[in-house]
Amino acid sequence: MNTKIILAFLKNITANNNREWFQEHKSEYEAVKKEFEAGVEDVITTLTTIDSEIAHLKVKDCTYRFYRDTRFSPDKSPYKRHLGAFICAKGRKALRGGYYIHLEPNNCLVAVGSYWLPTNILTSCRNEIMANIDQWRKIVEDGKFIKTFGYPNDGQWENDAVSEKGFGLAALKTIPKGFPRDYEFAQYLRMKDYCCWVKVPDSFFEGNKWKEKLIEIAKTGKPMMDMMNNVIDDYE
Repeated sequence: MNTKIILAFLKNITANNNREWFQEHKSEYEAVKKEFEAGVEDVITTLTTIDSEIAHLKVKDCTYRFYRDTRFSPDKSPYKRHLGAFICAKGRKALRGGYYIHLEPNNCLVAVGSYWLPTNILTSCRNEIMANIDQWRKIVEDGKFIKTFGYPNDGQWENDAVSEKGFGLAALKTIPKGFPRDYEFAQYLRMKDYCCWVKVPDSFFEGNKWKEKLIEIAKTGKPMMDMMNNVIDDYE
């Protein structure tokens, strides 16, 4: 994937986020879109080697519109400042966990897991963790997992503020209602999502060495994702 032209365009759209500029540079966007989609196809093929459940996916199942929905946002900029793809067996709109790649100047990421779940599914996930706490701890307290993603909610991923790694986008301040307040491993019950990520260099997807690195990141996060997907699948 030629990330240089992709990131150069994204840098320009950040500085010129208006329809007039975009229309004047529409041909550049089309070239970037084509390059990114070819890269996503390559990512799908690569990840299929460790996850056969995503083998059927097409690029269109994983990518998003470049146009922002500004109806409920104070920021009326019409275009996104990044390109992303969520590679999930049930498609990009699924609750089920998957693999996410994010291209943005100085904020390129690879993520694994589910980033938003309704309360009823979260409750079931928390019950699953409590019922199988030894299995859960073996996964998320493994040395390689911690080295790659860190500890629960130590990271940050909010707009332009992205930490080098993270496990959990948000957490409750206290134990959720219905769970024992003196639970020994409360940090896992306070989590509001099961997403882990690592920040990668802007040049990450250039050449061919990225495939091995991507597989290692995905393999490290996959057992955690699989354990939560076993719960989420009961609802989808």
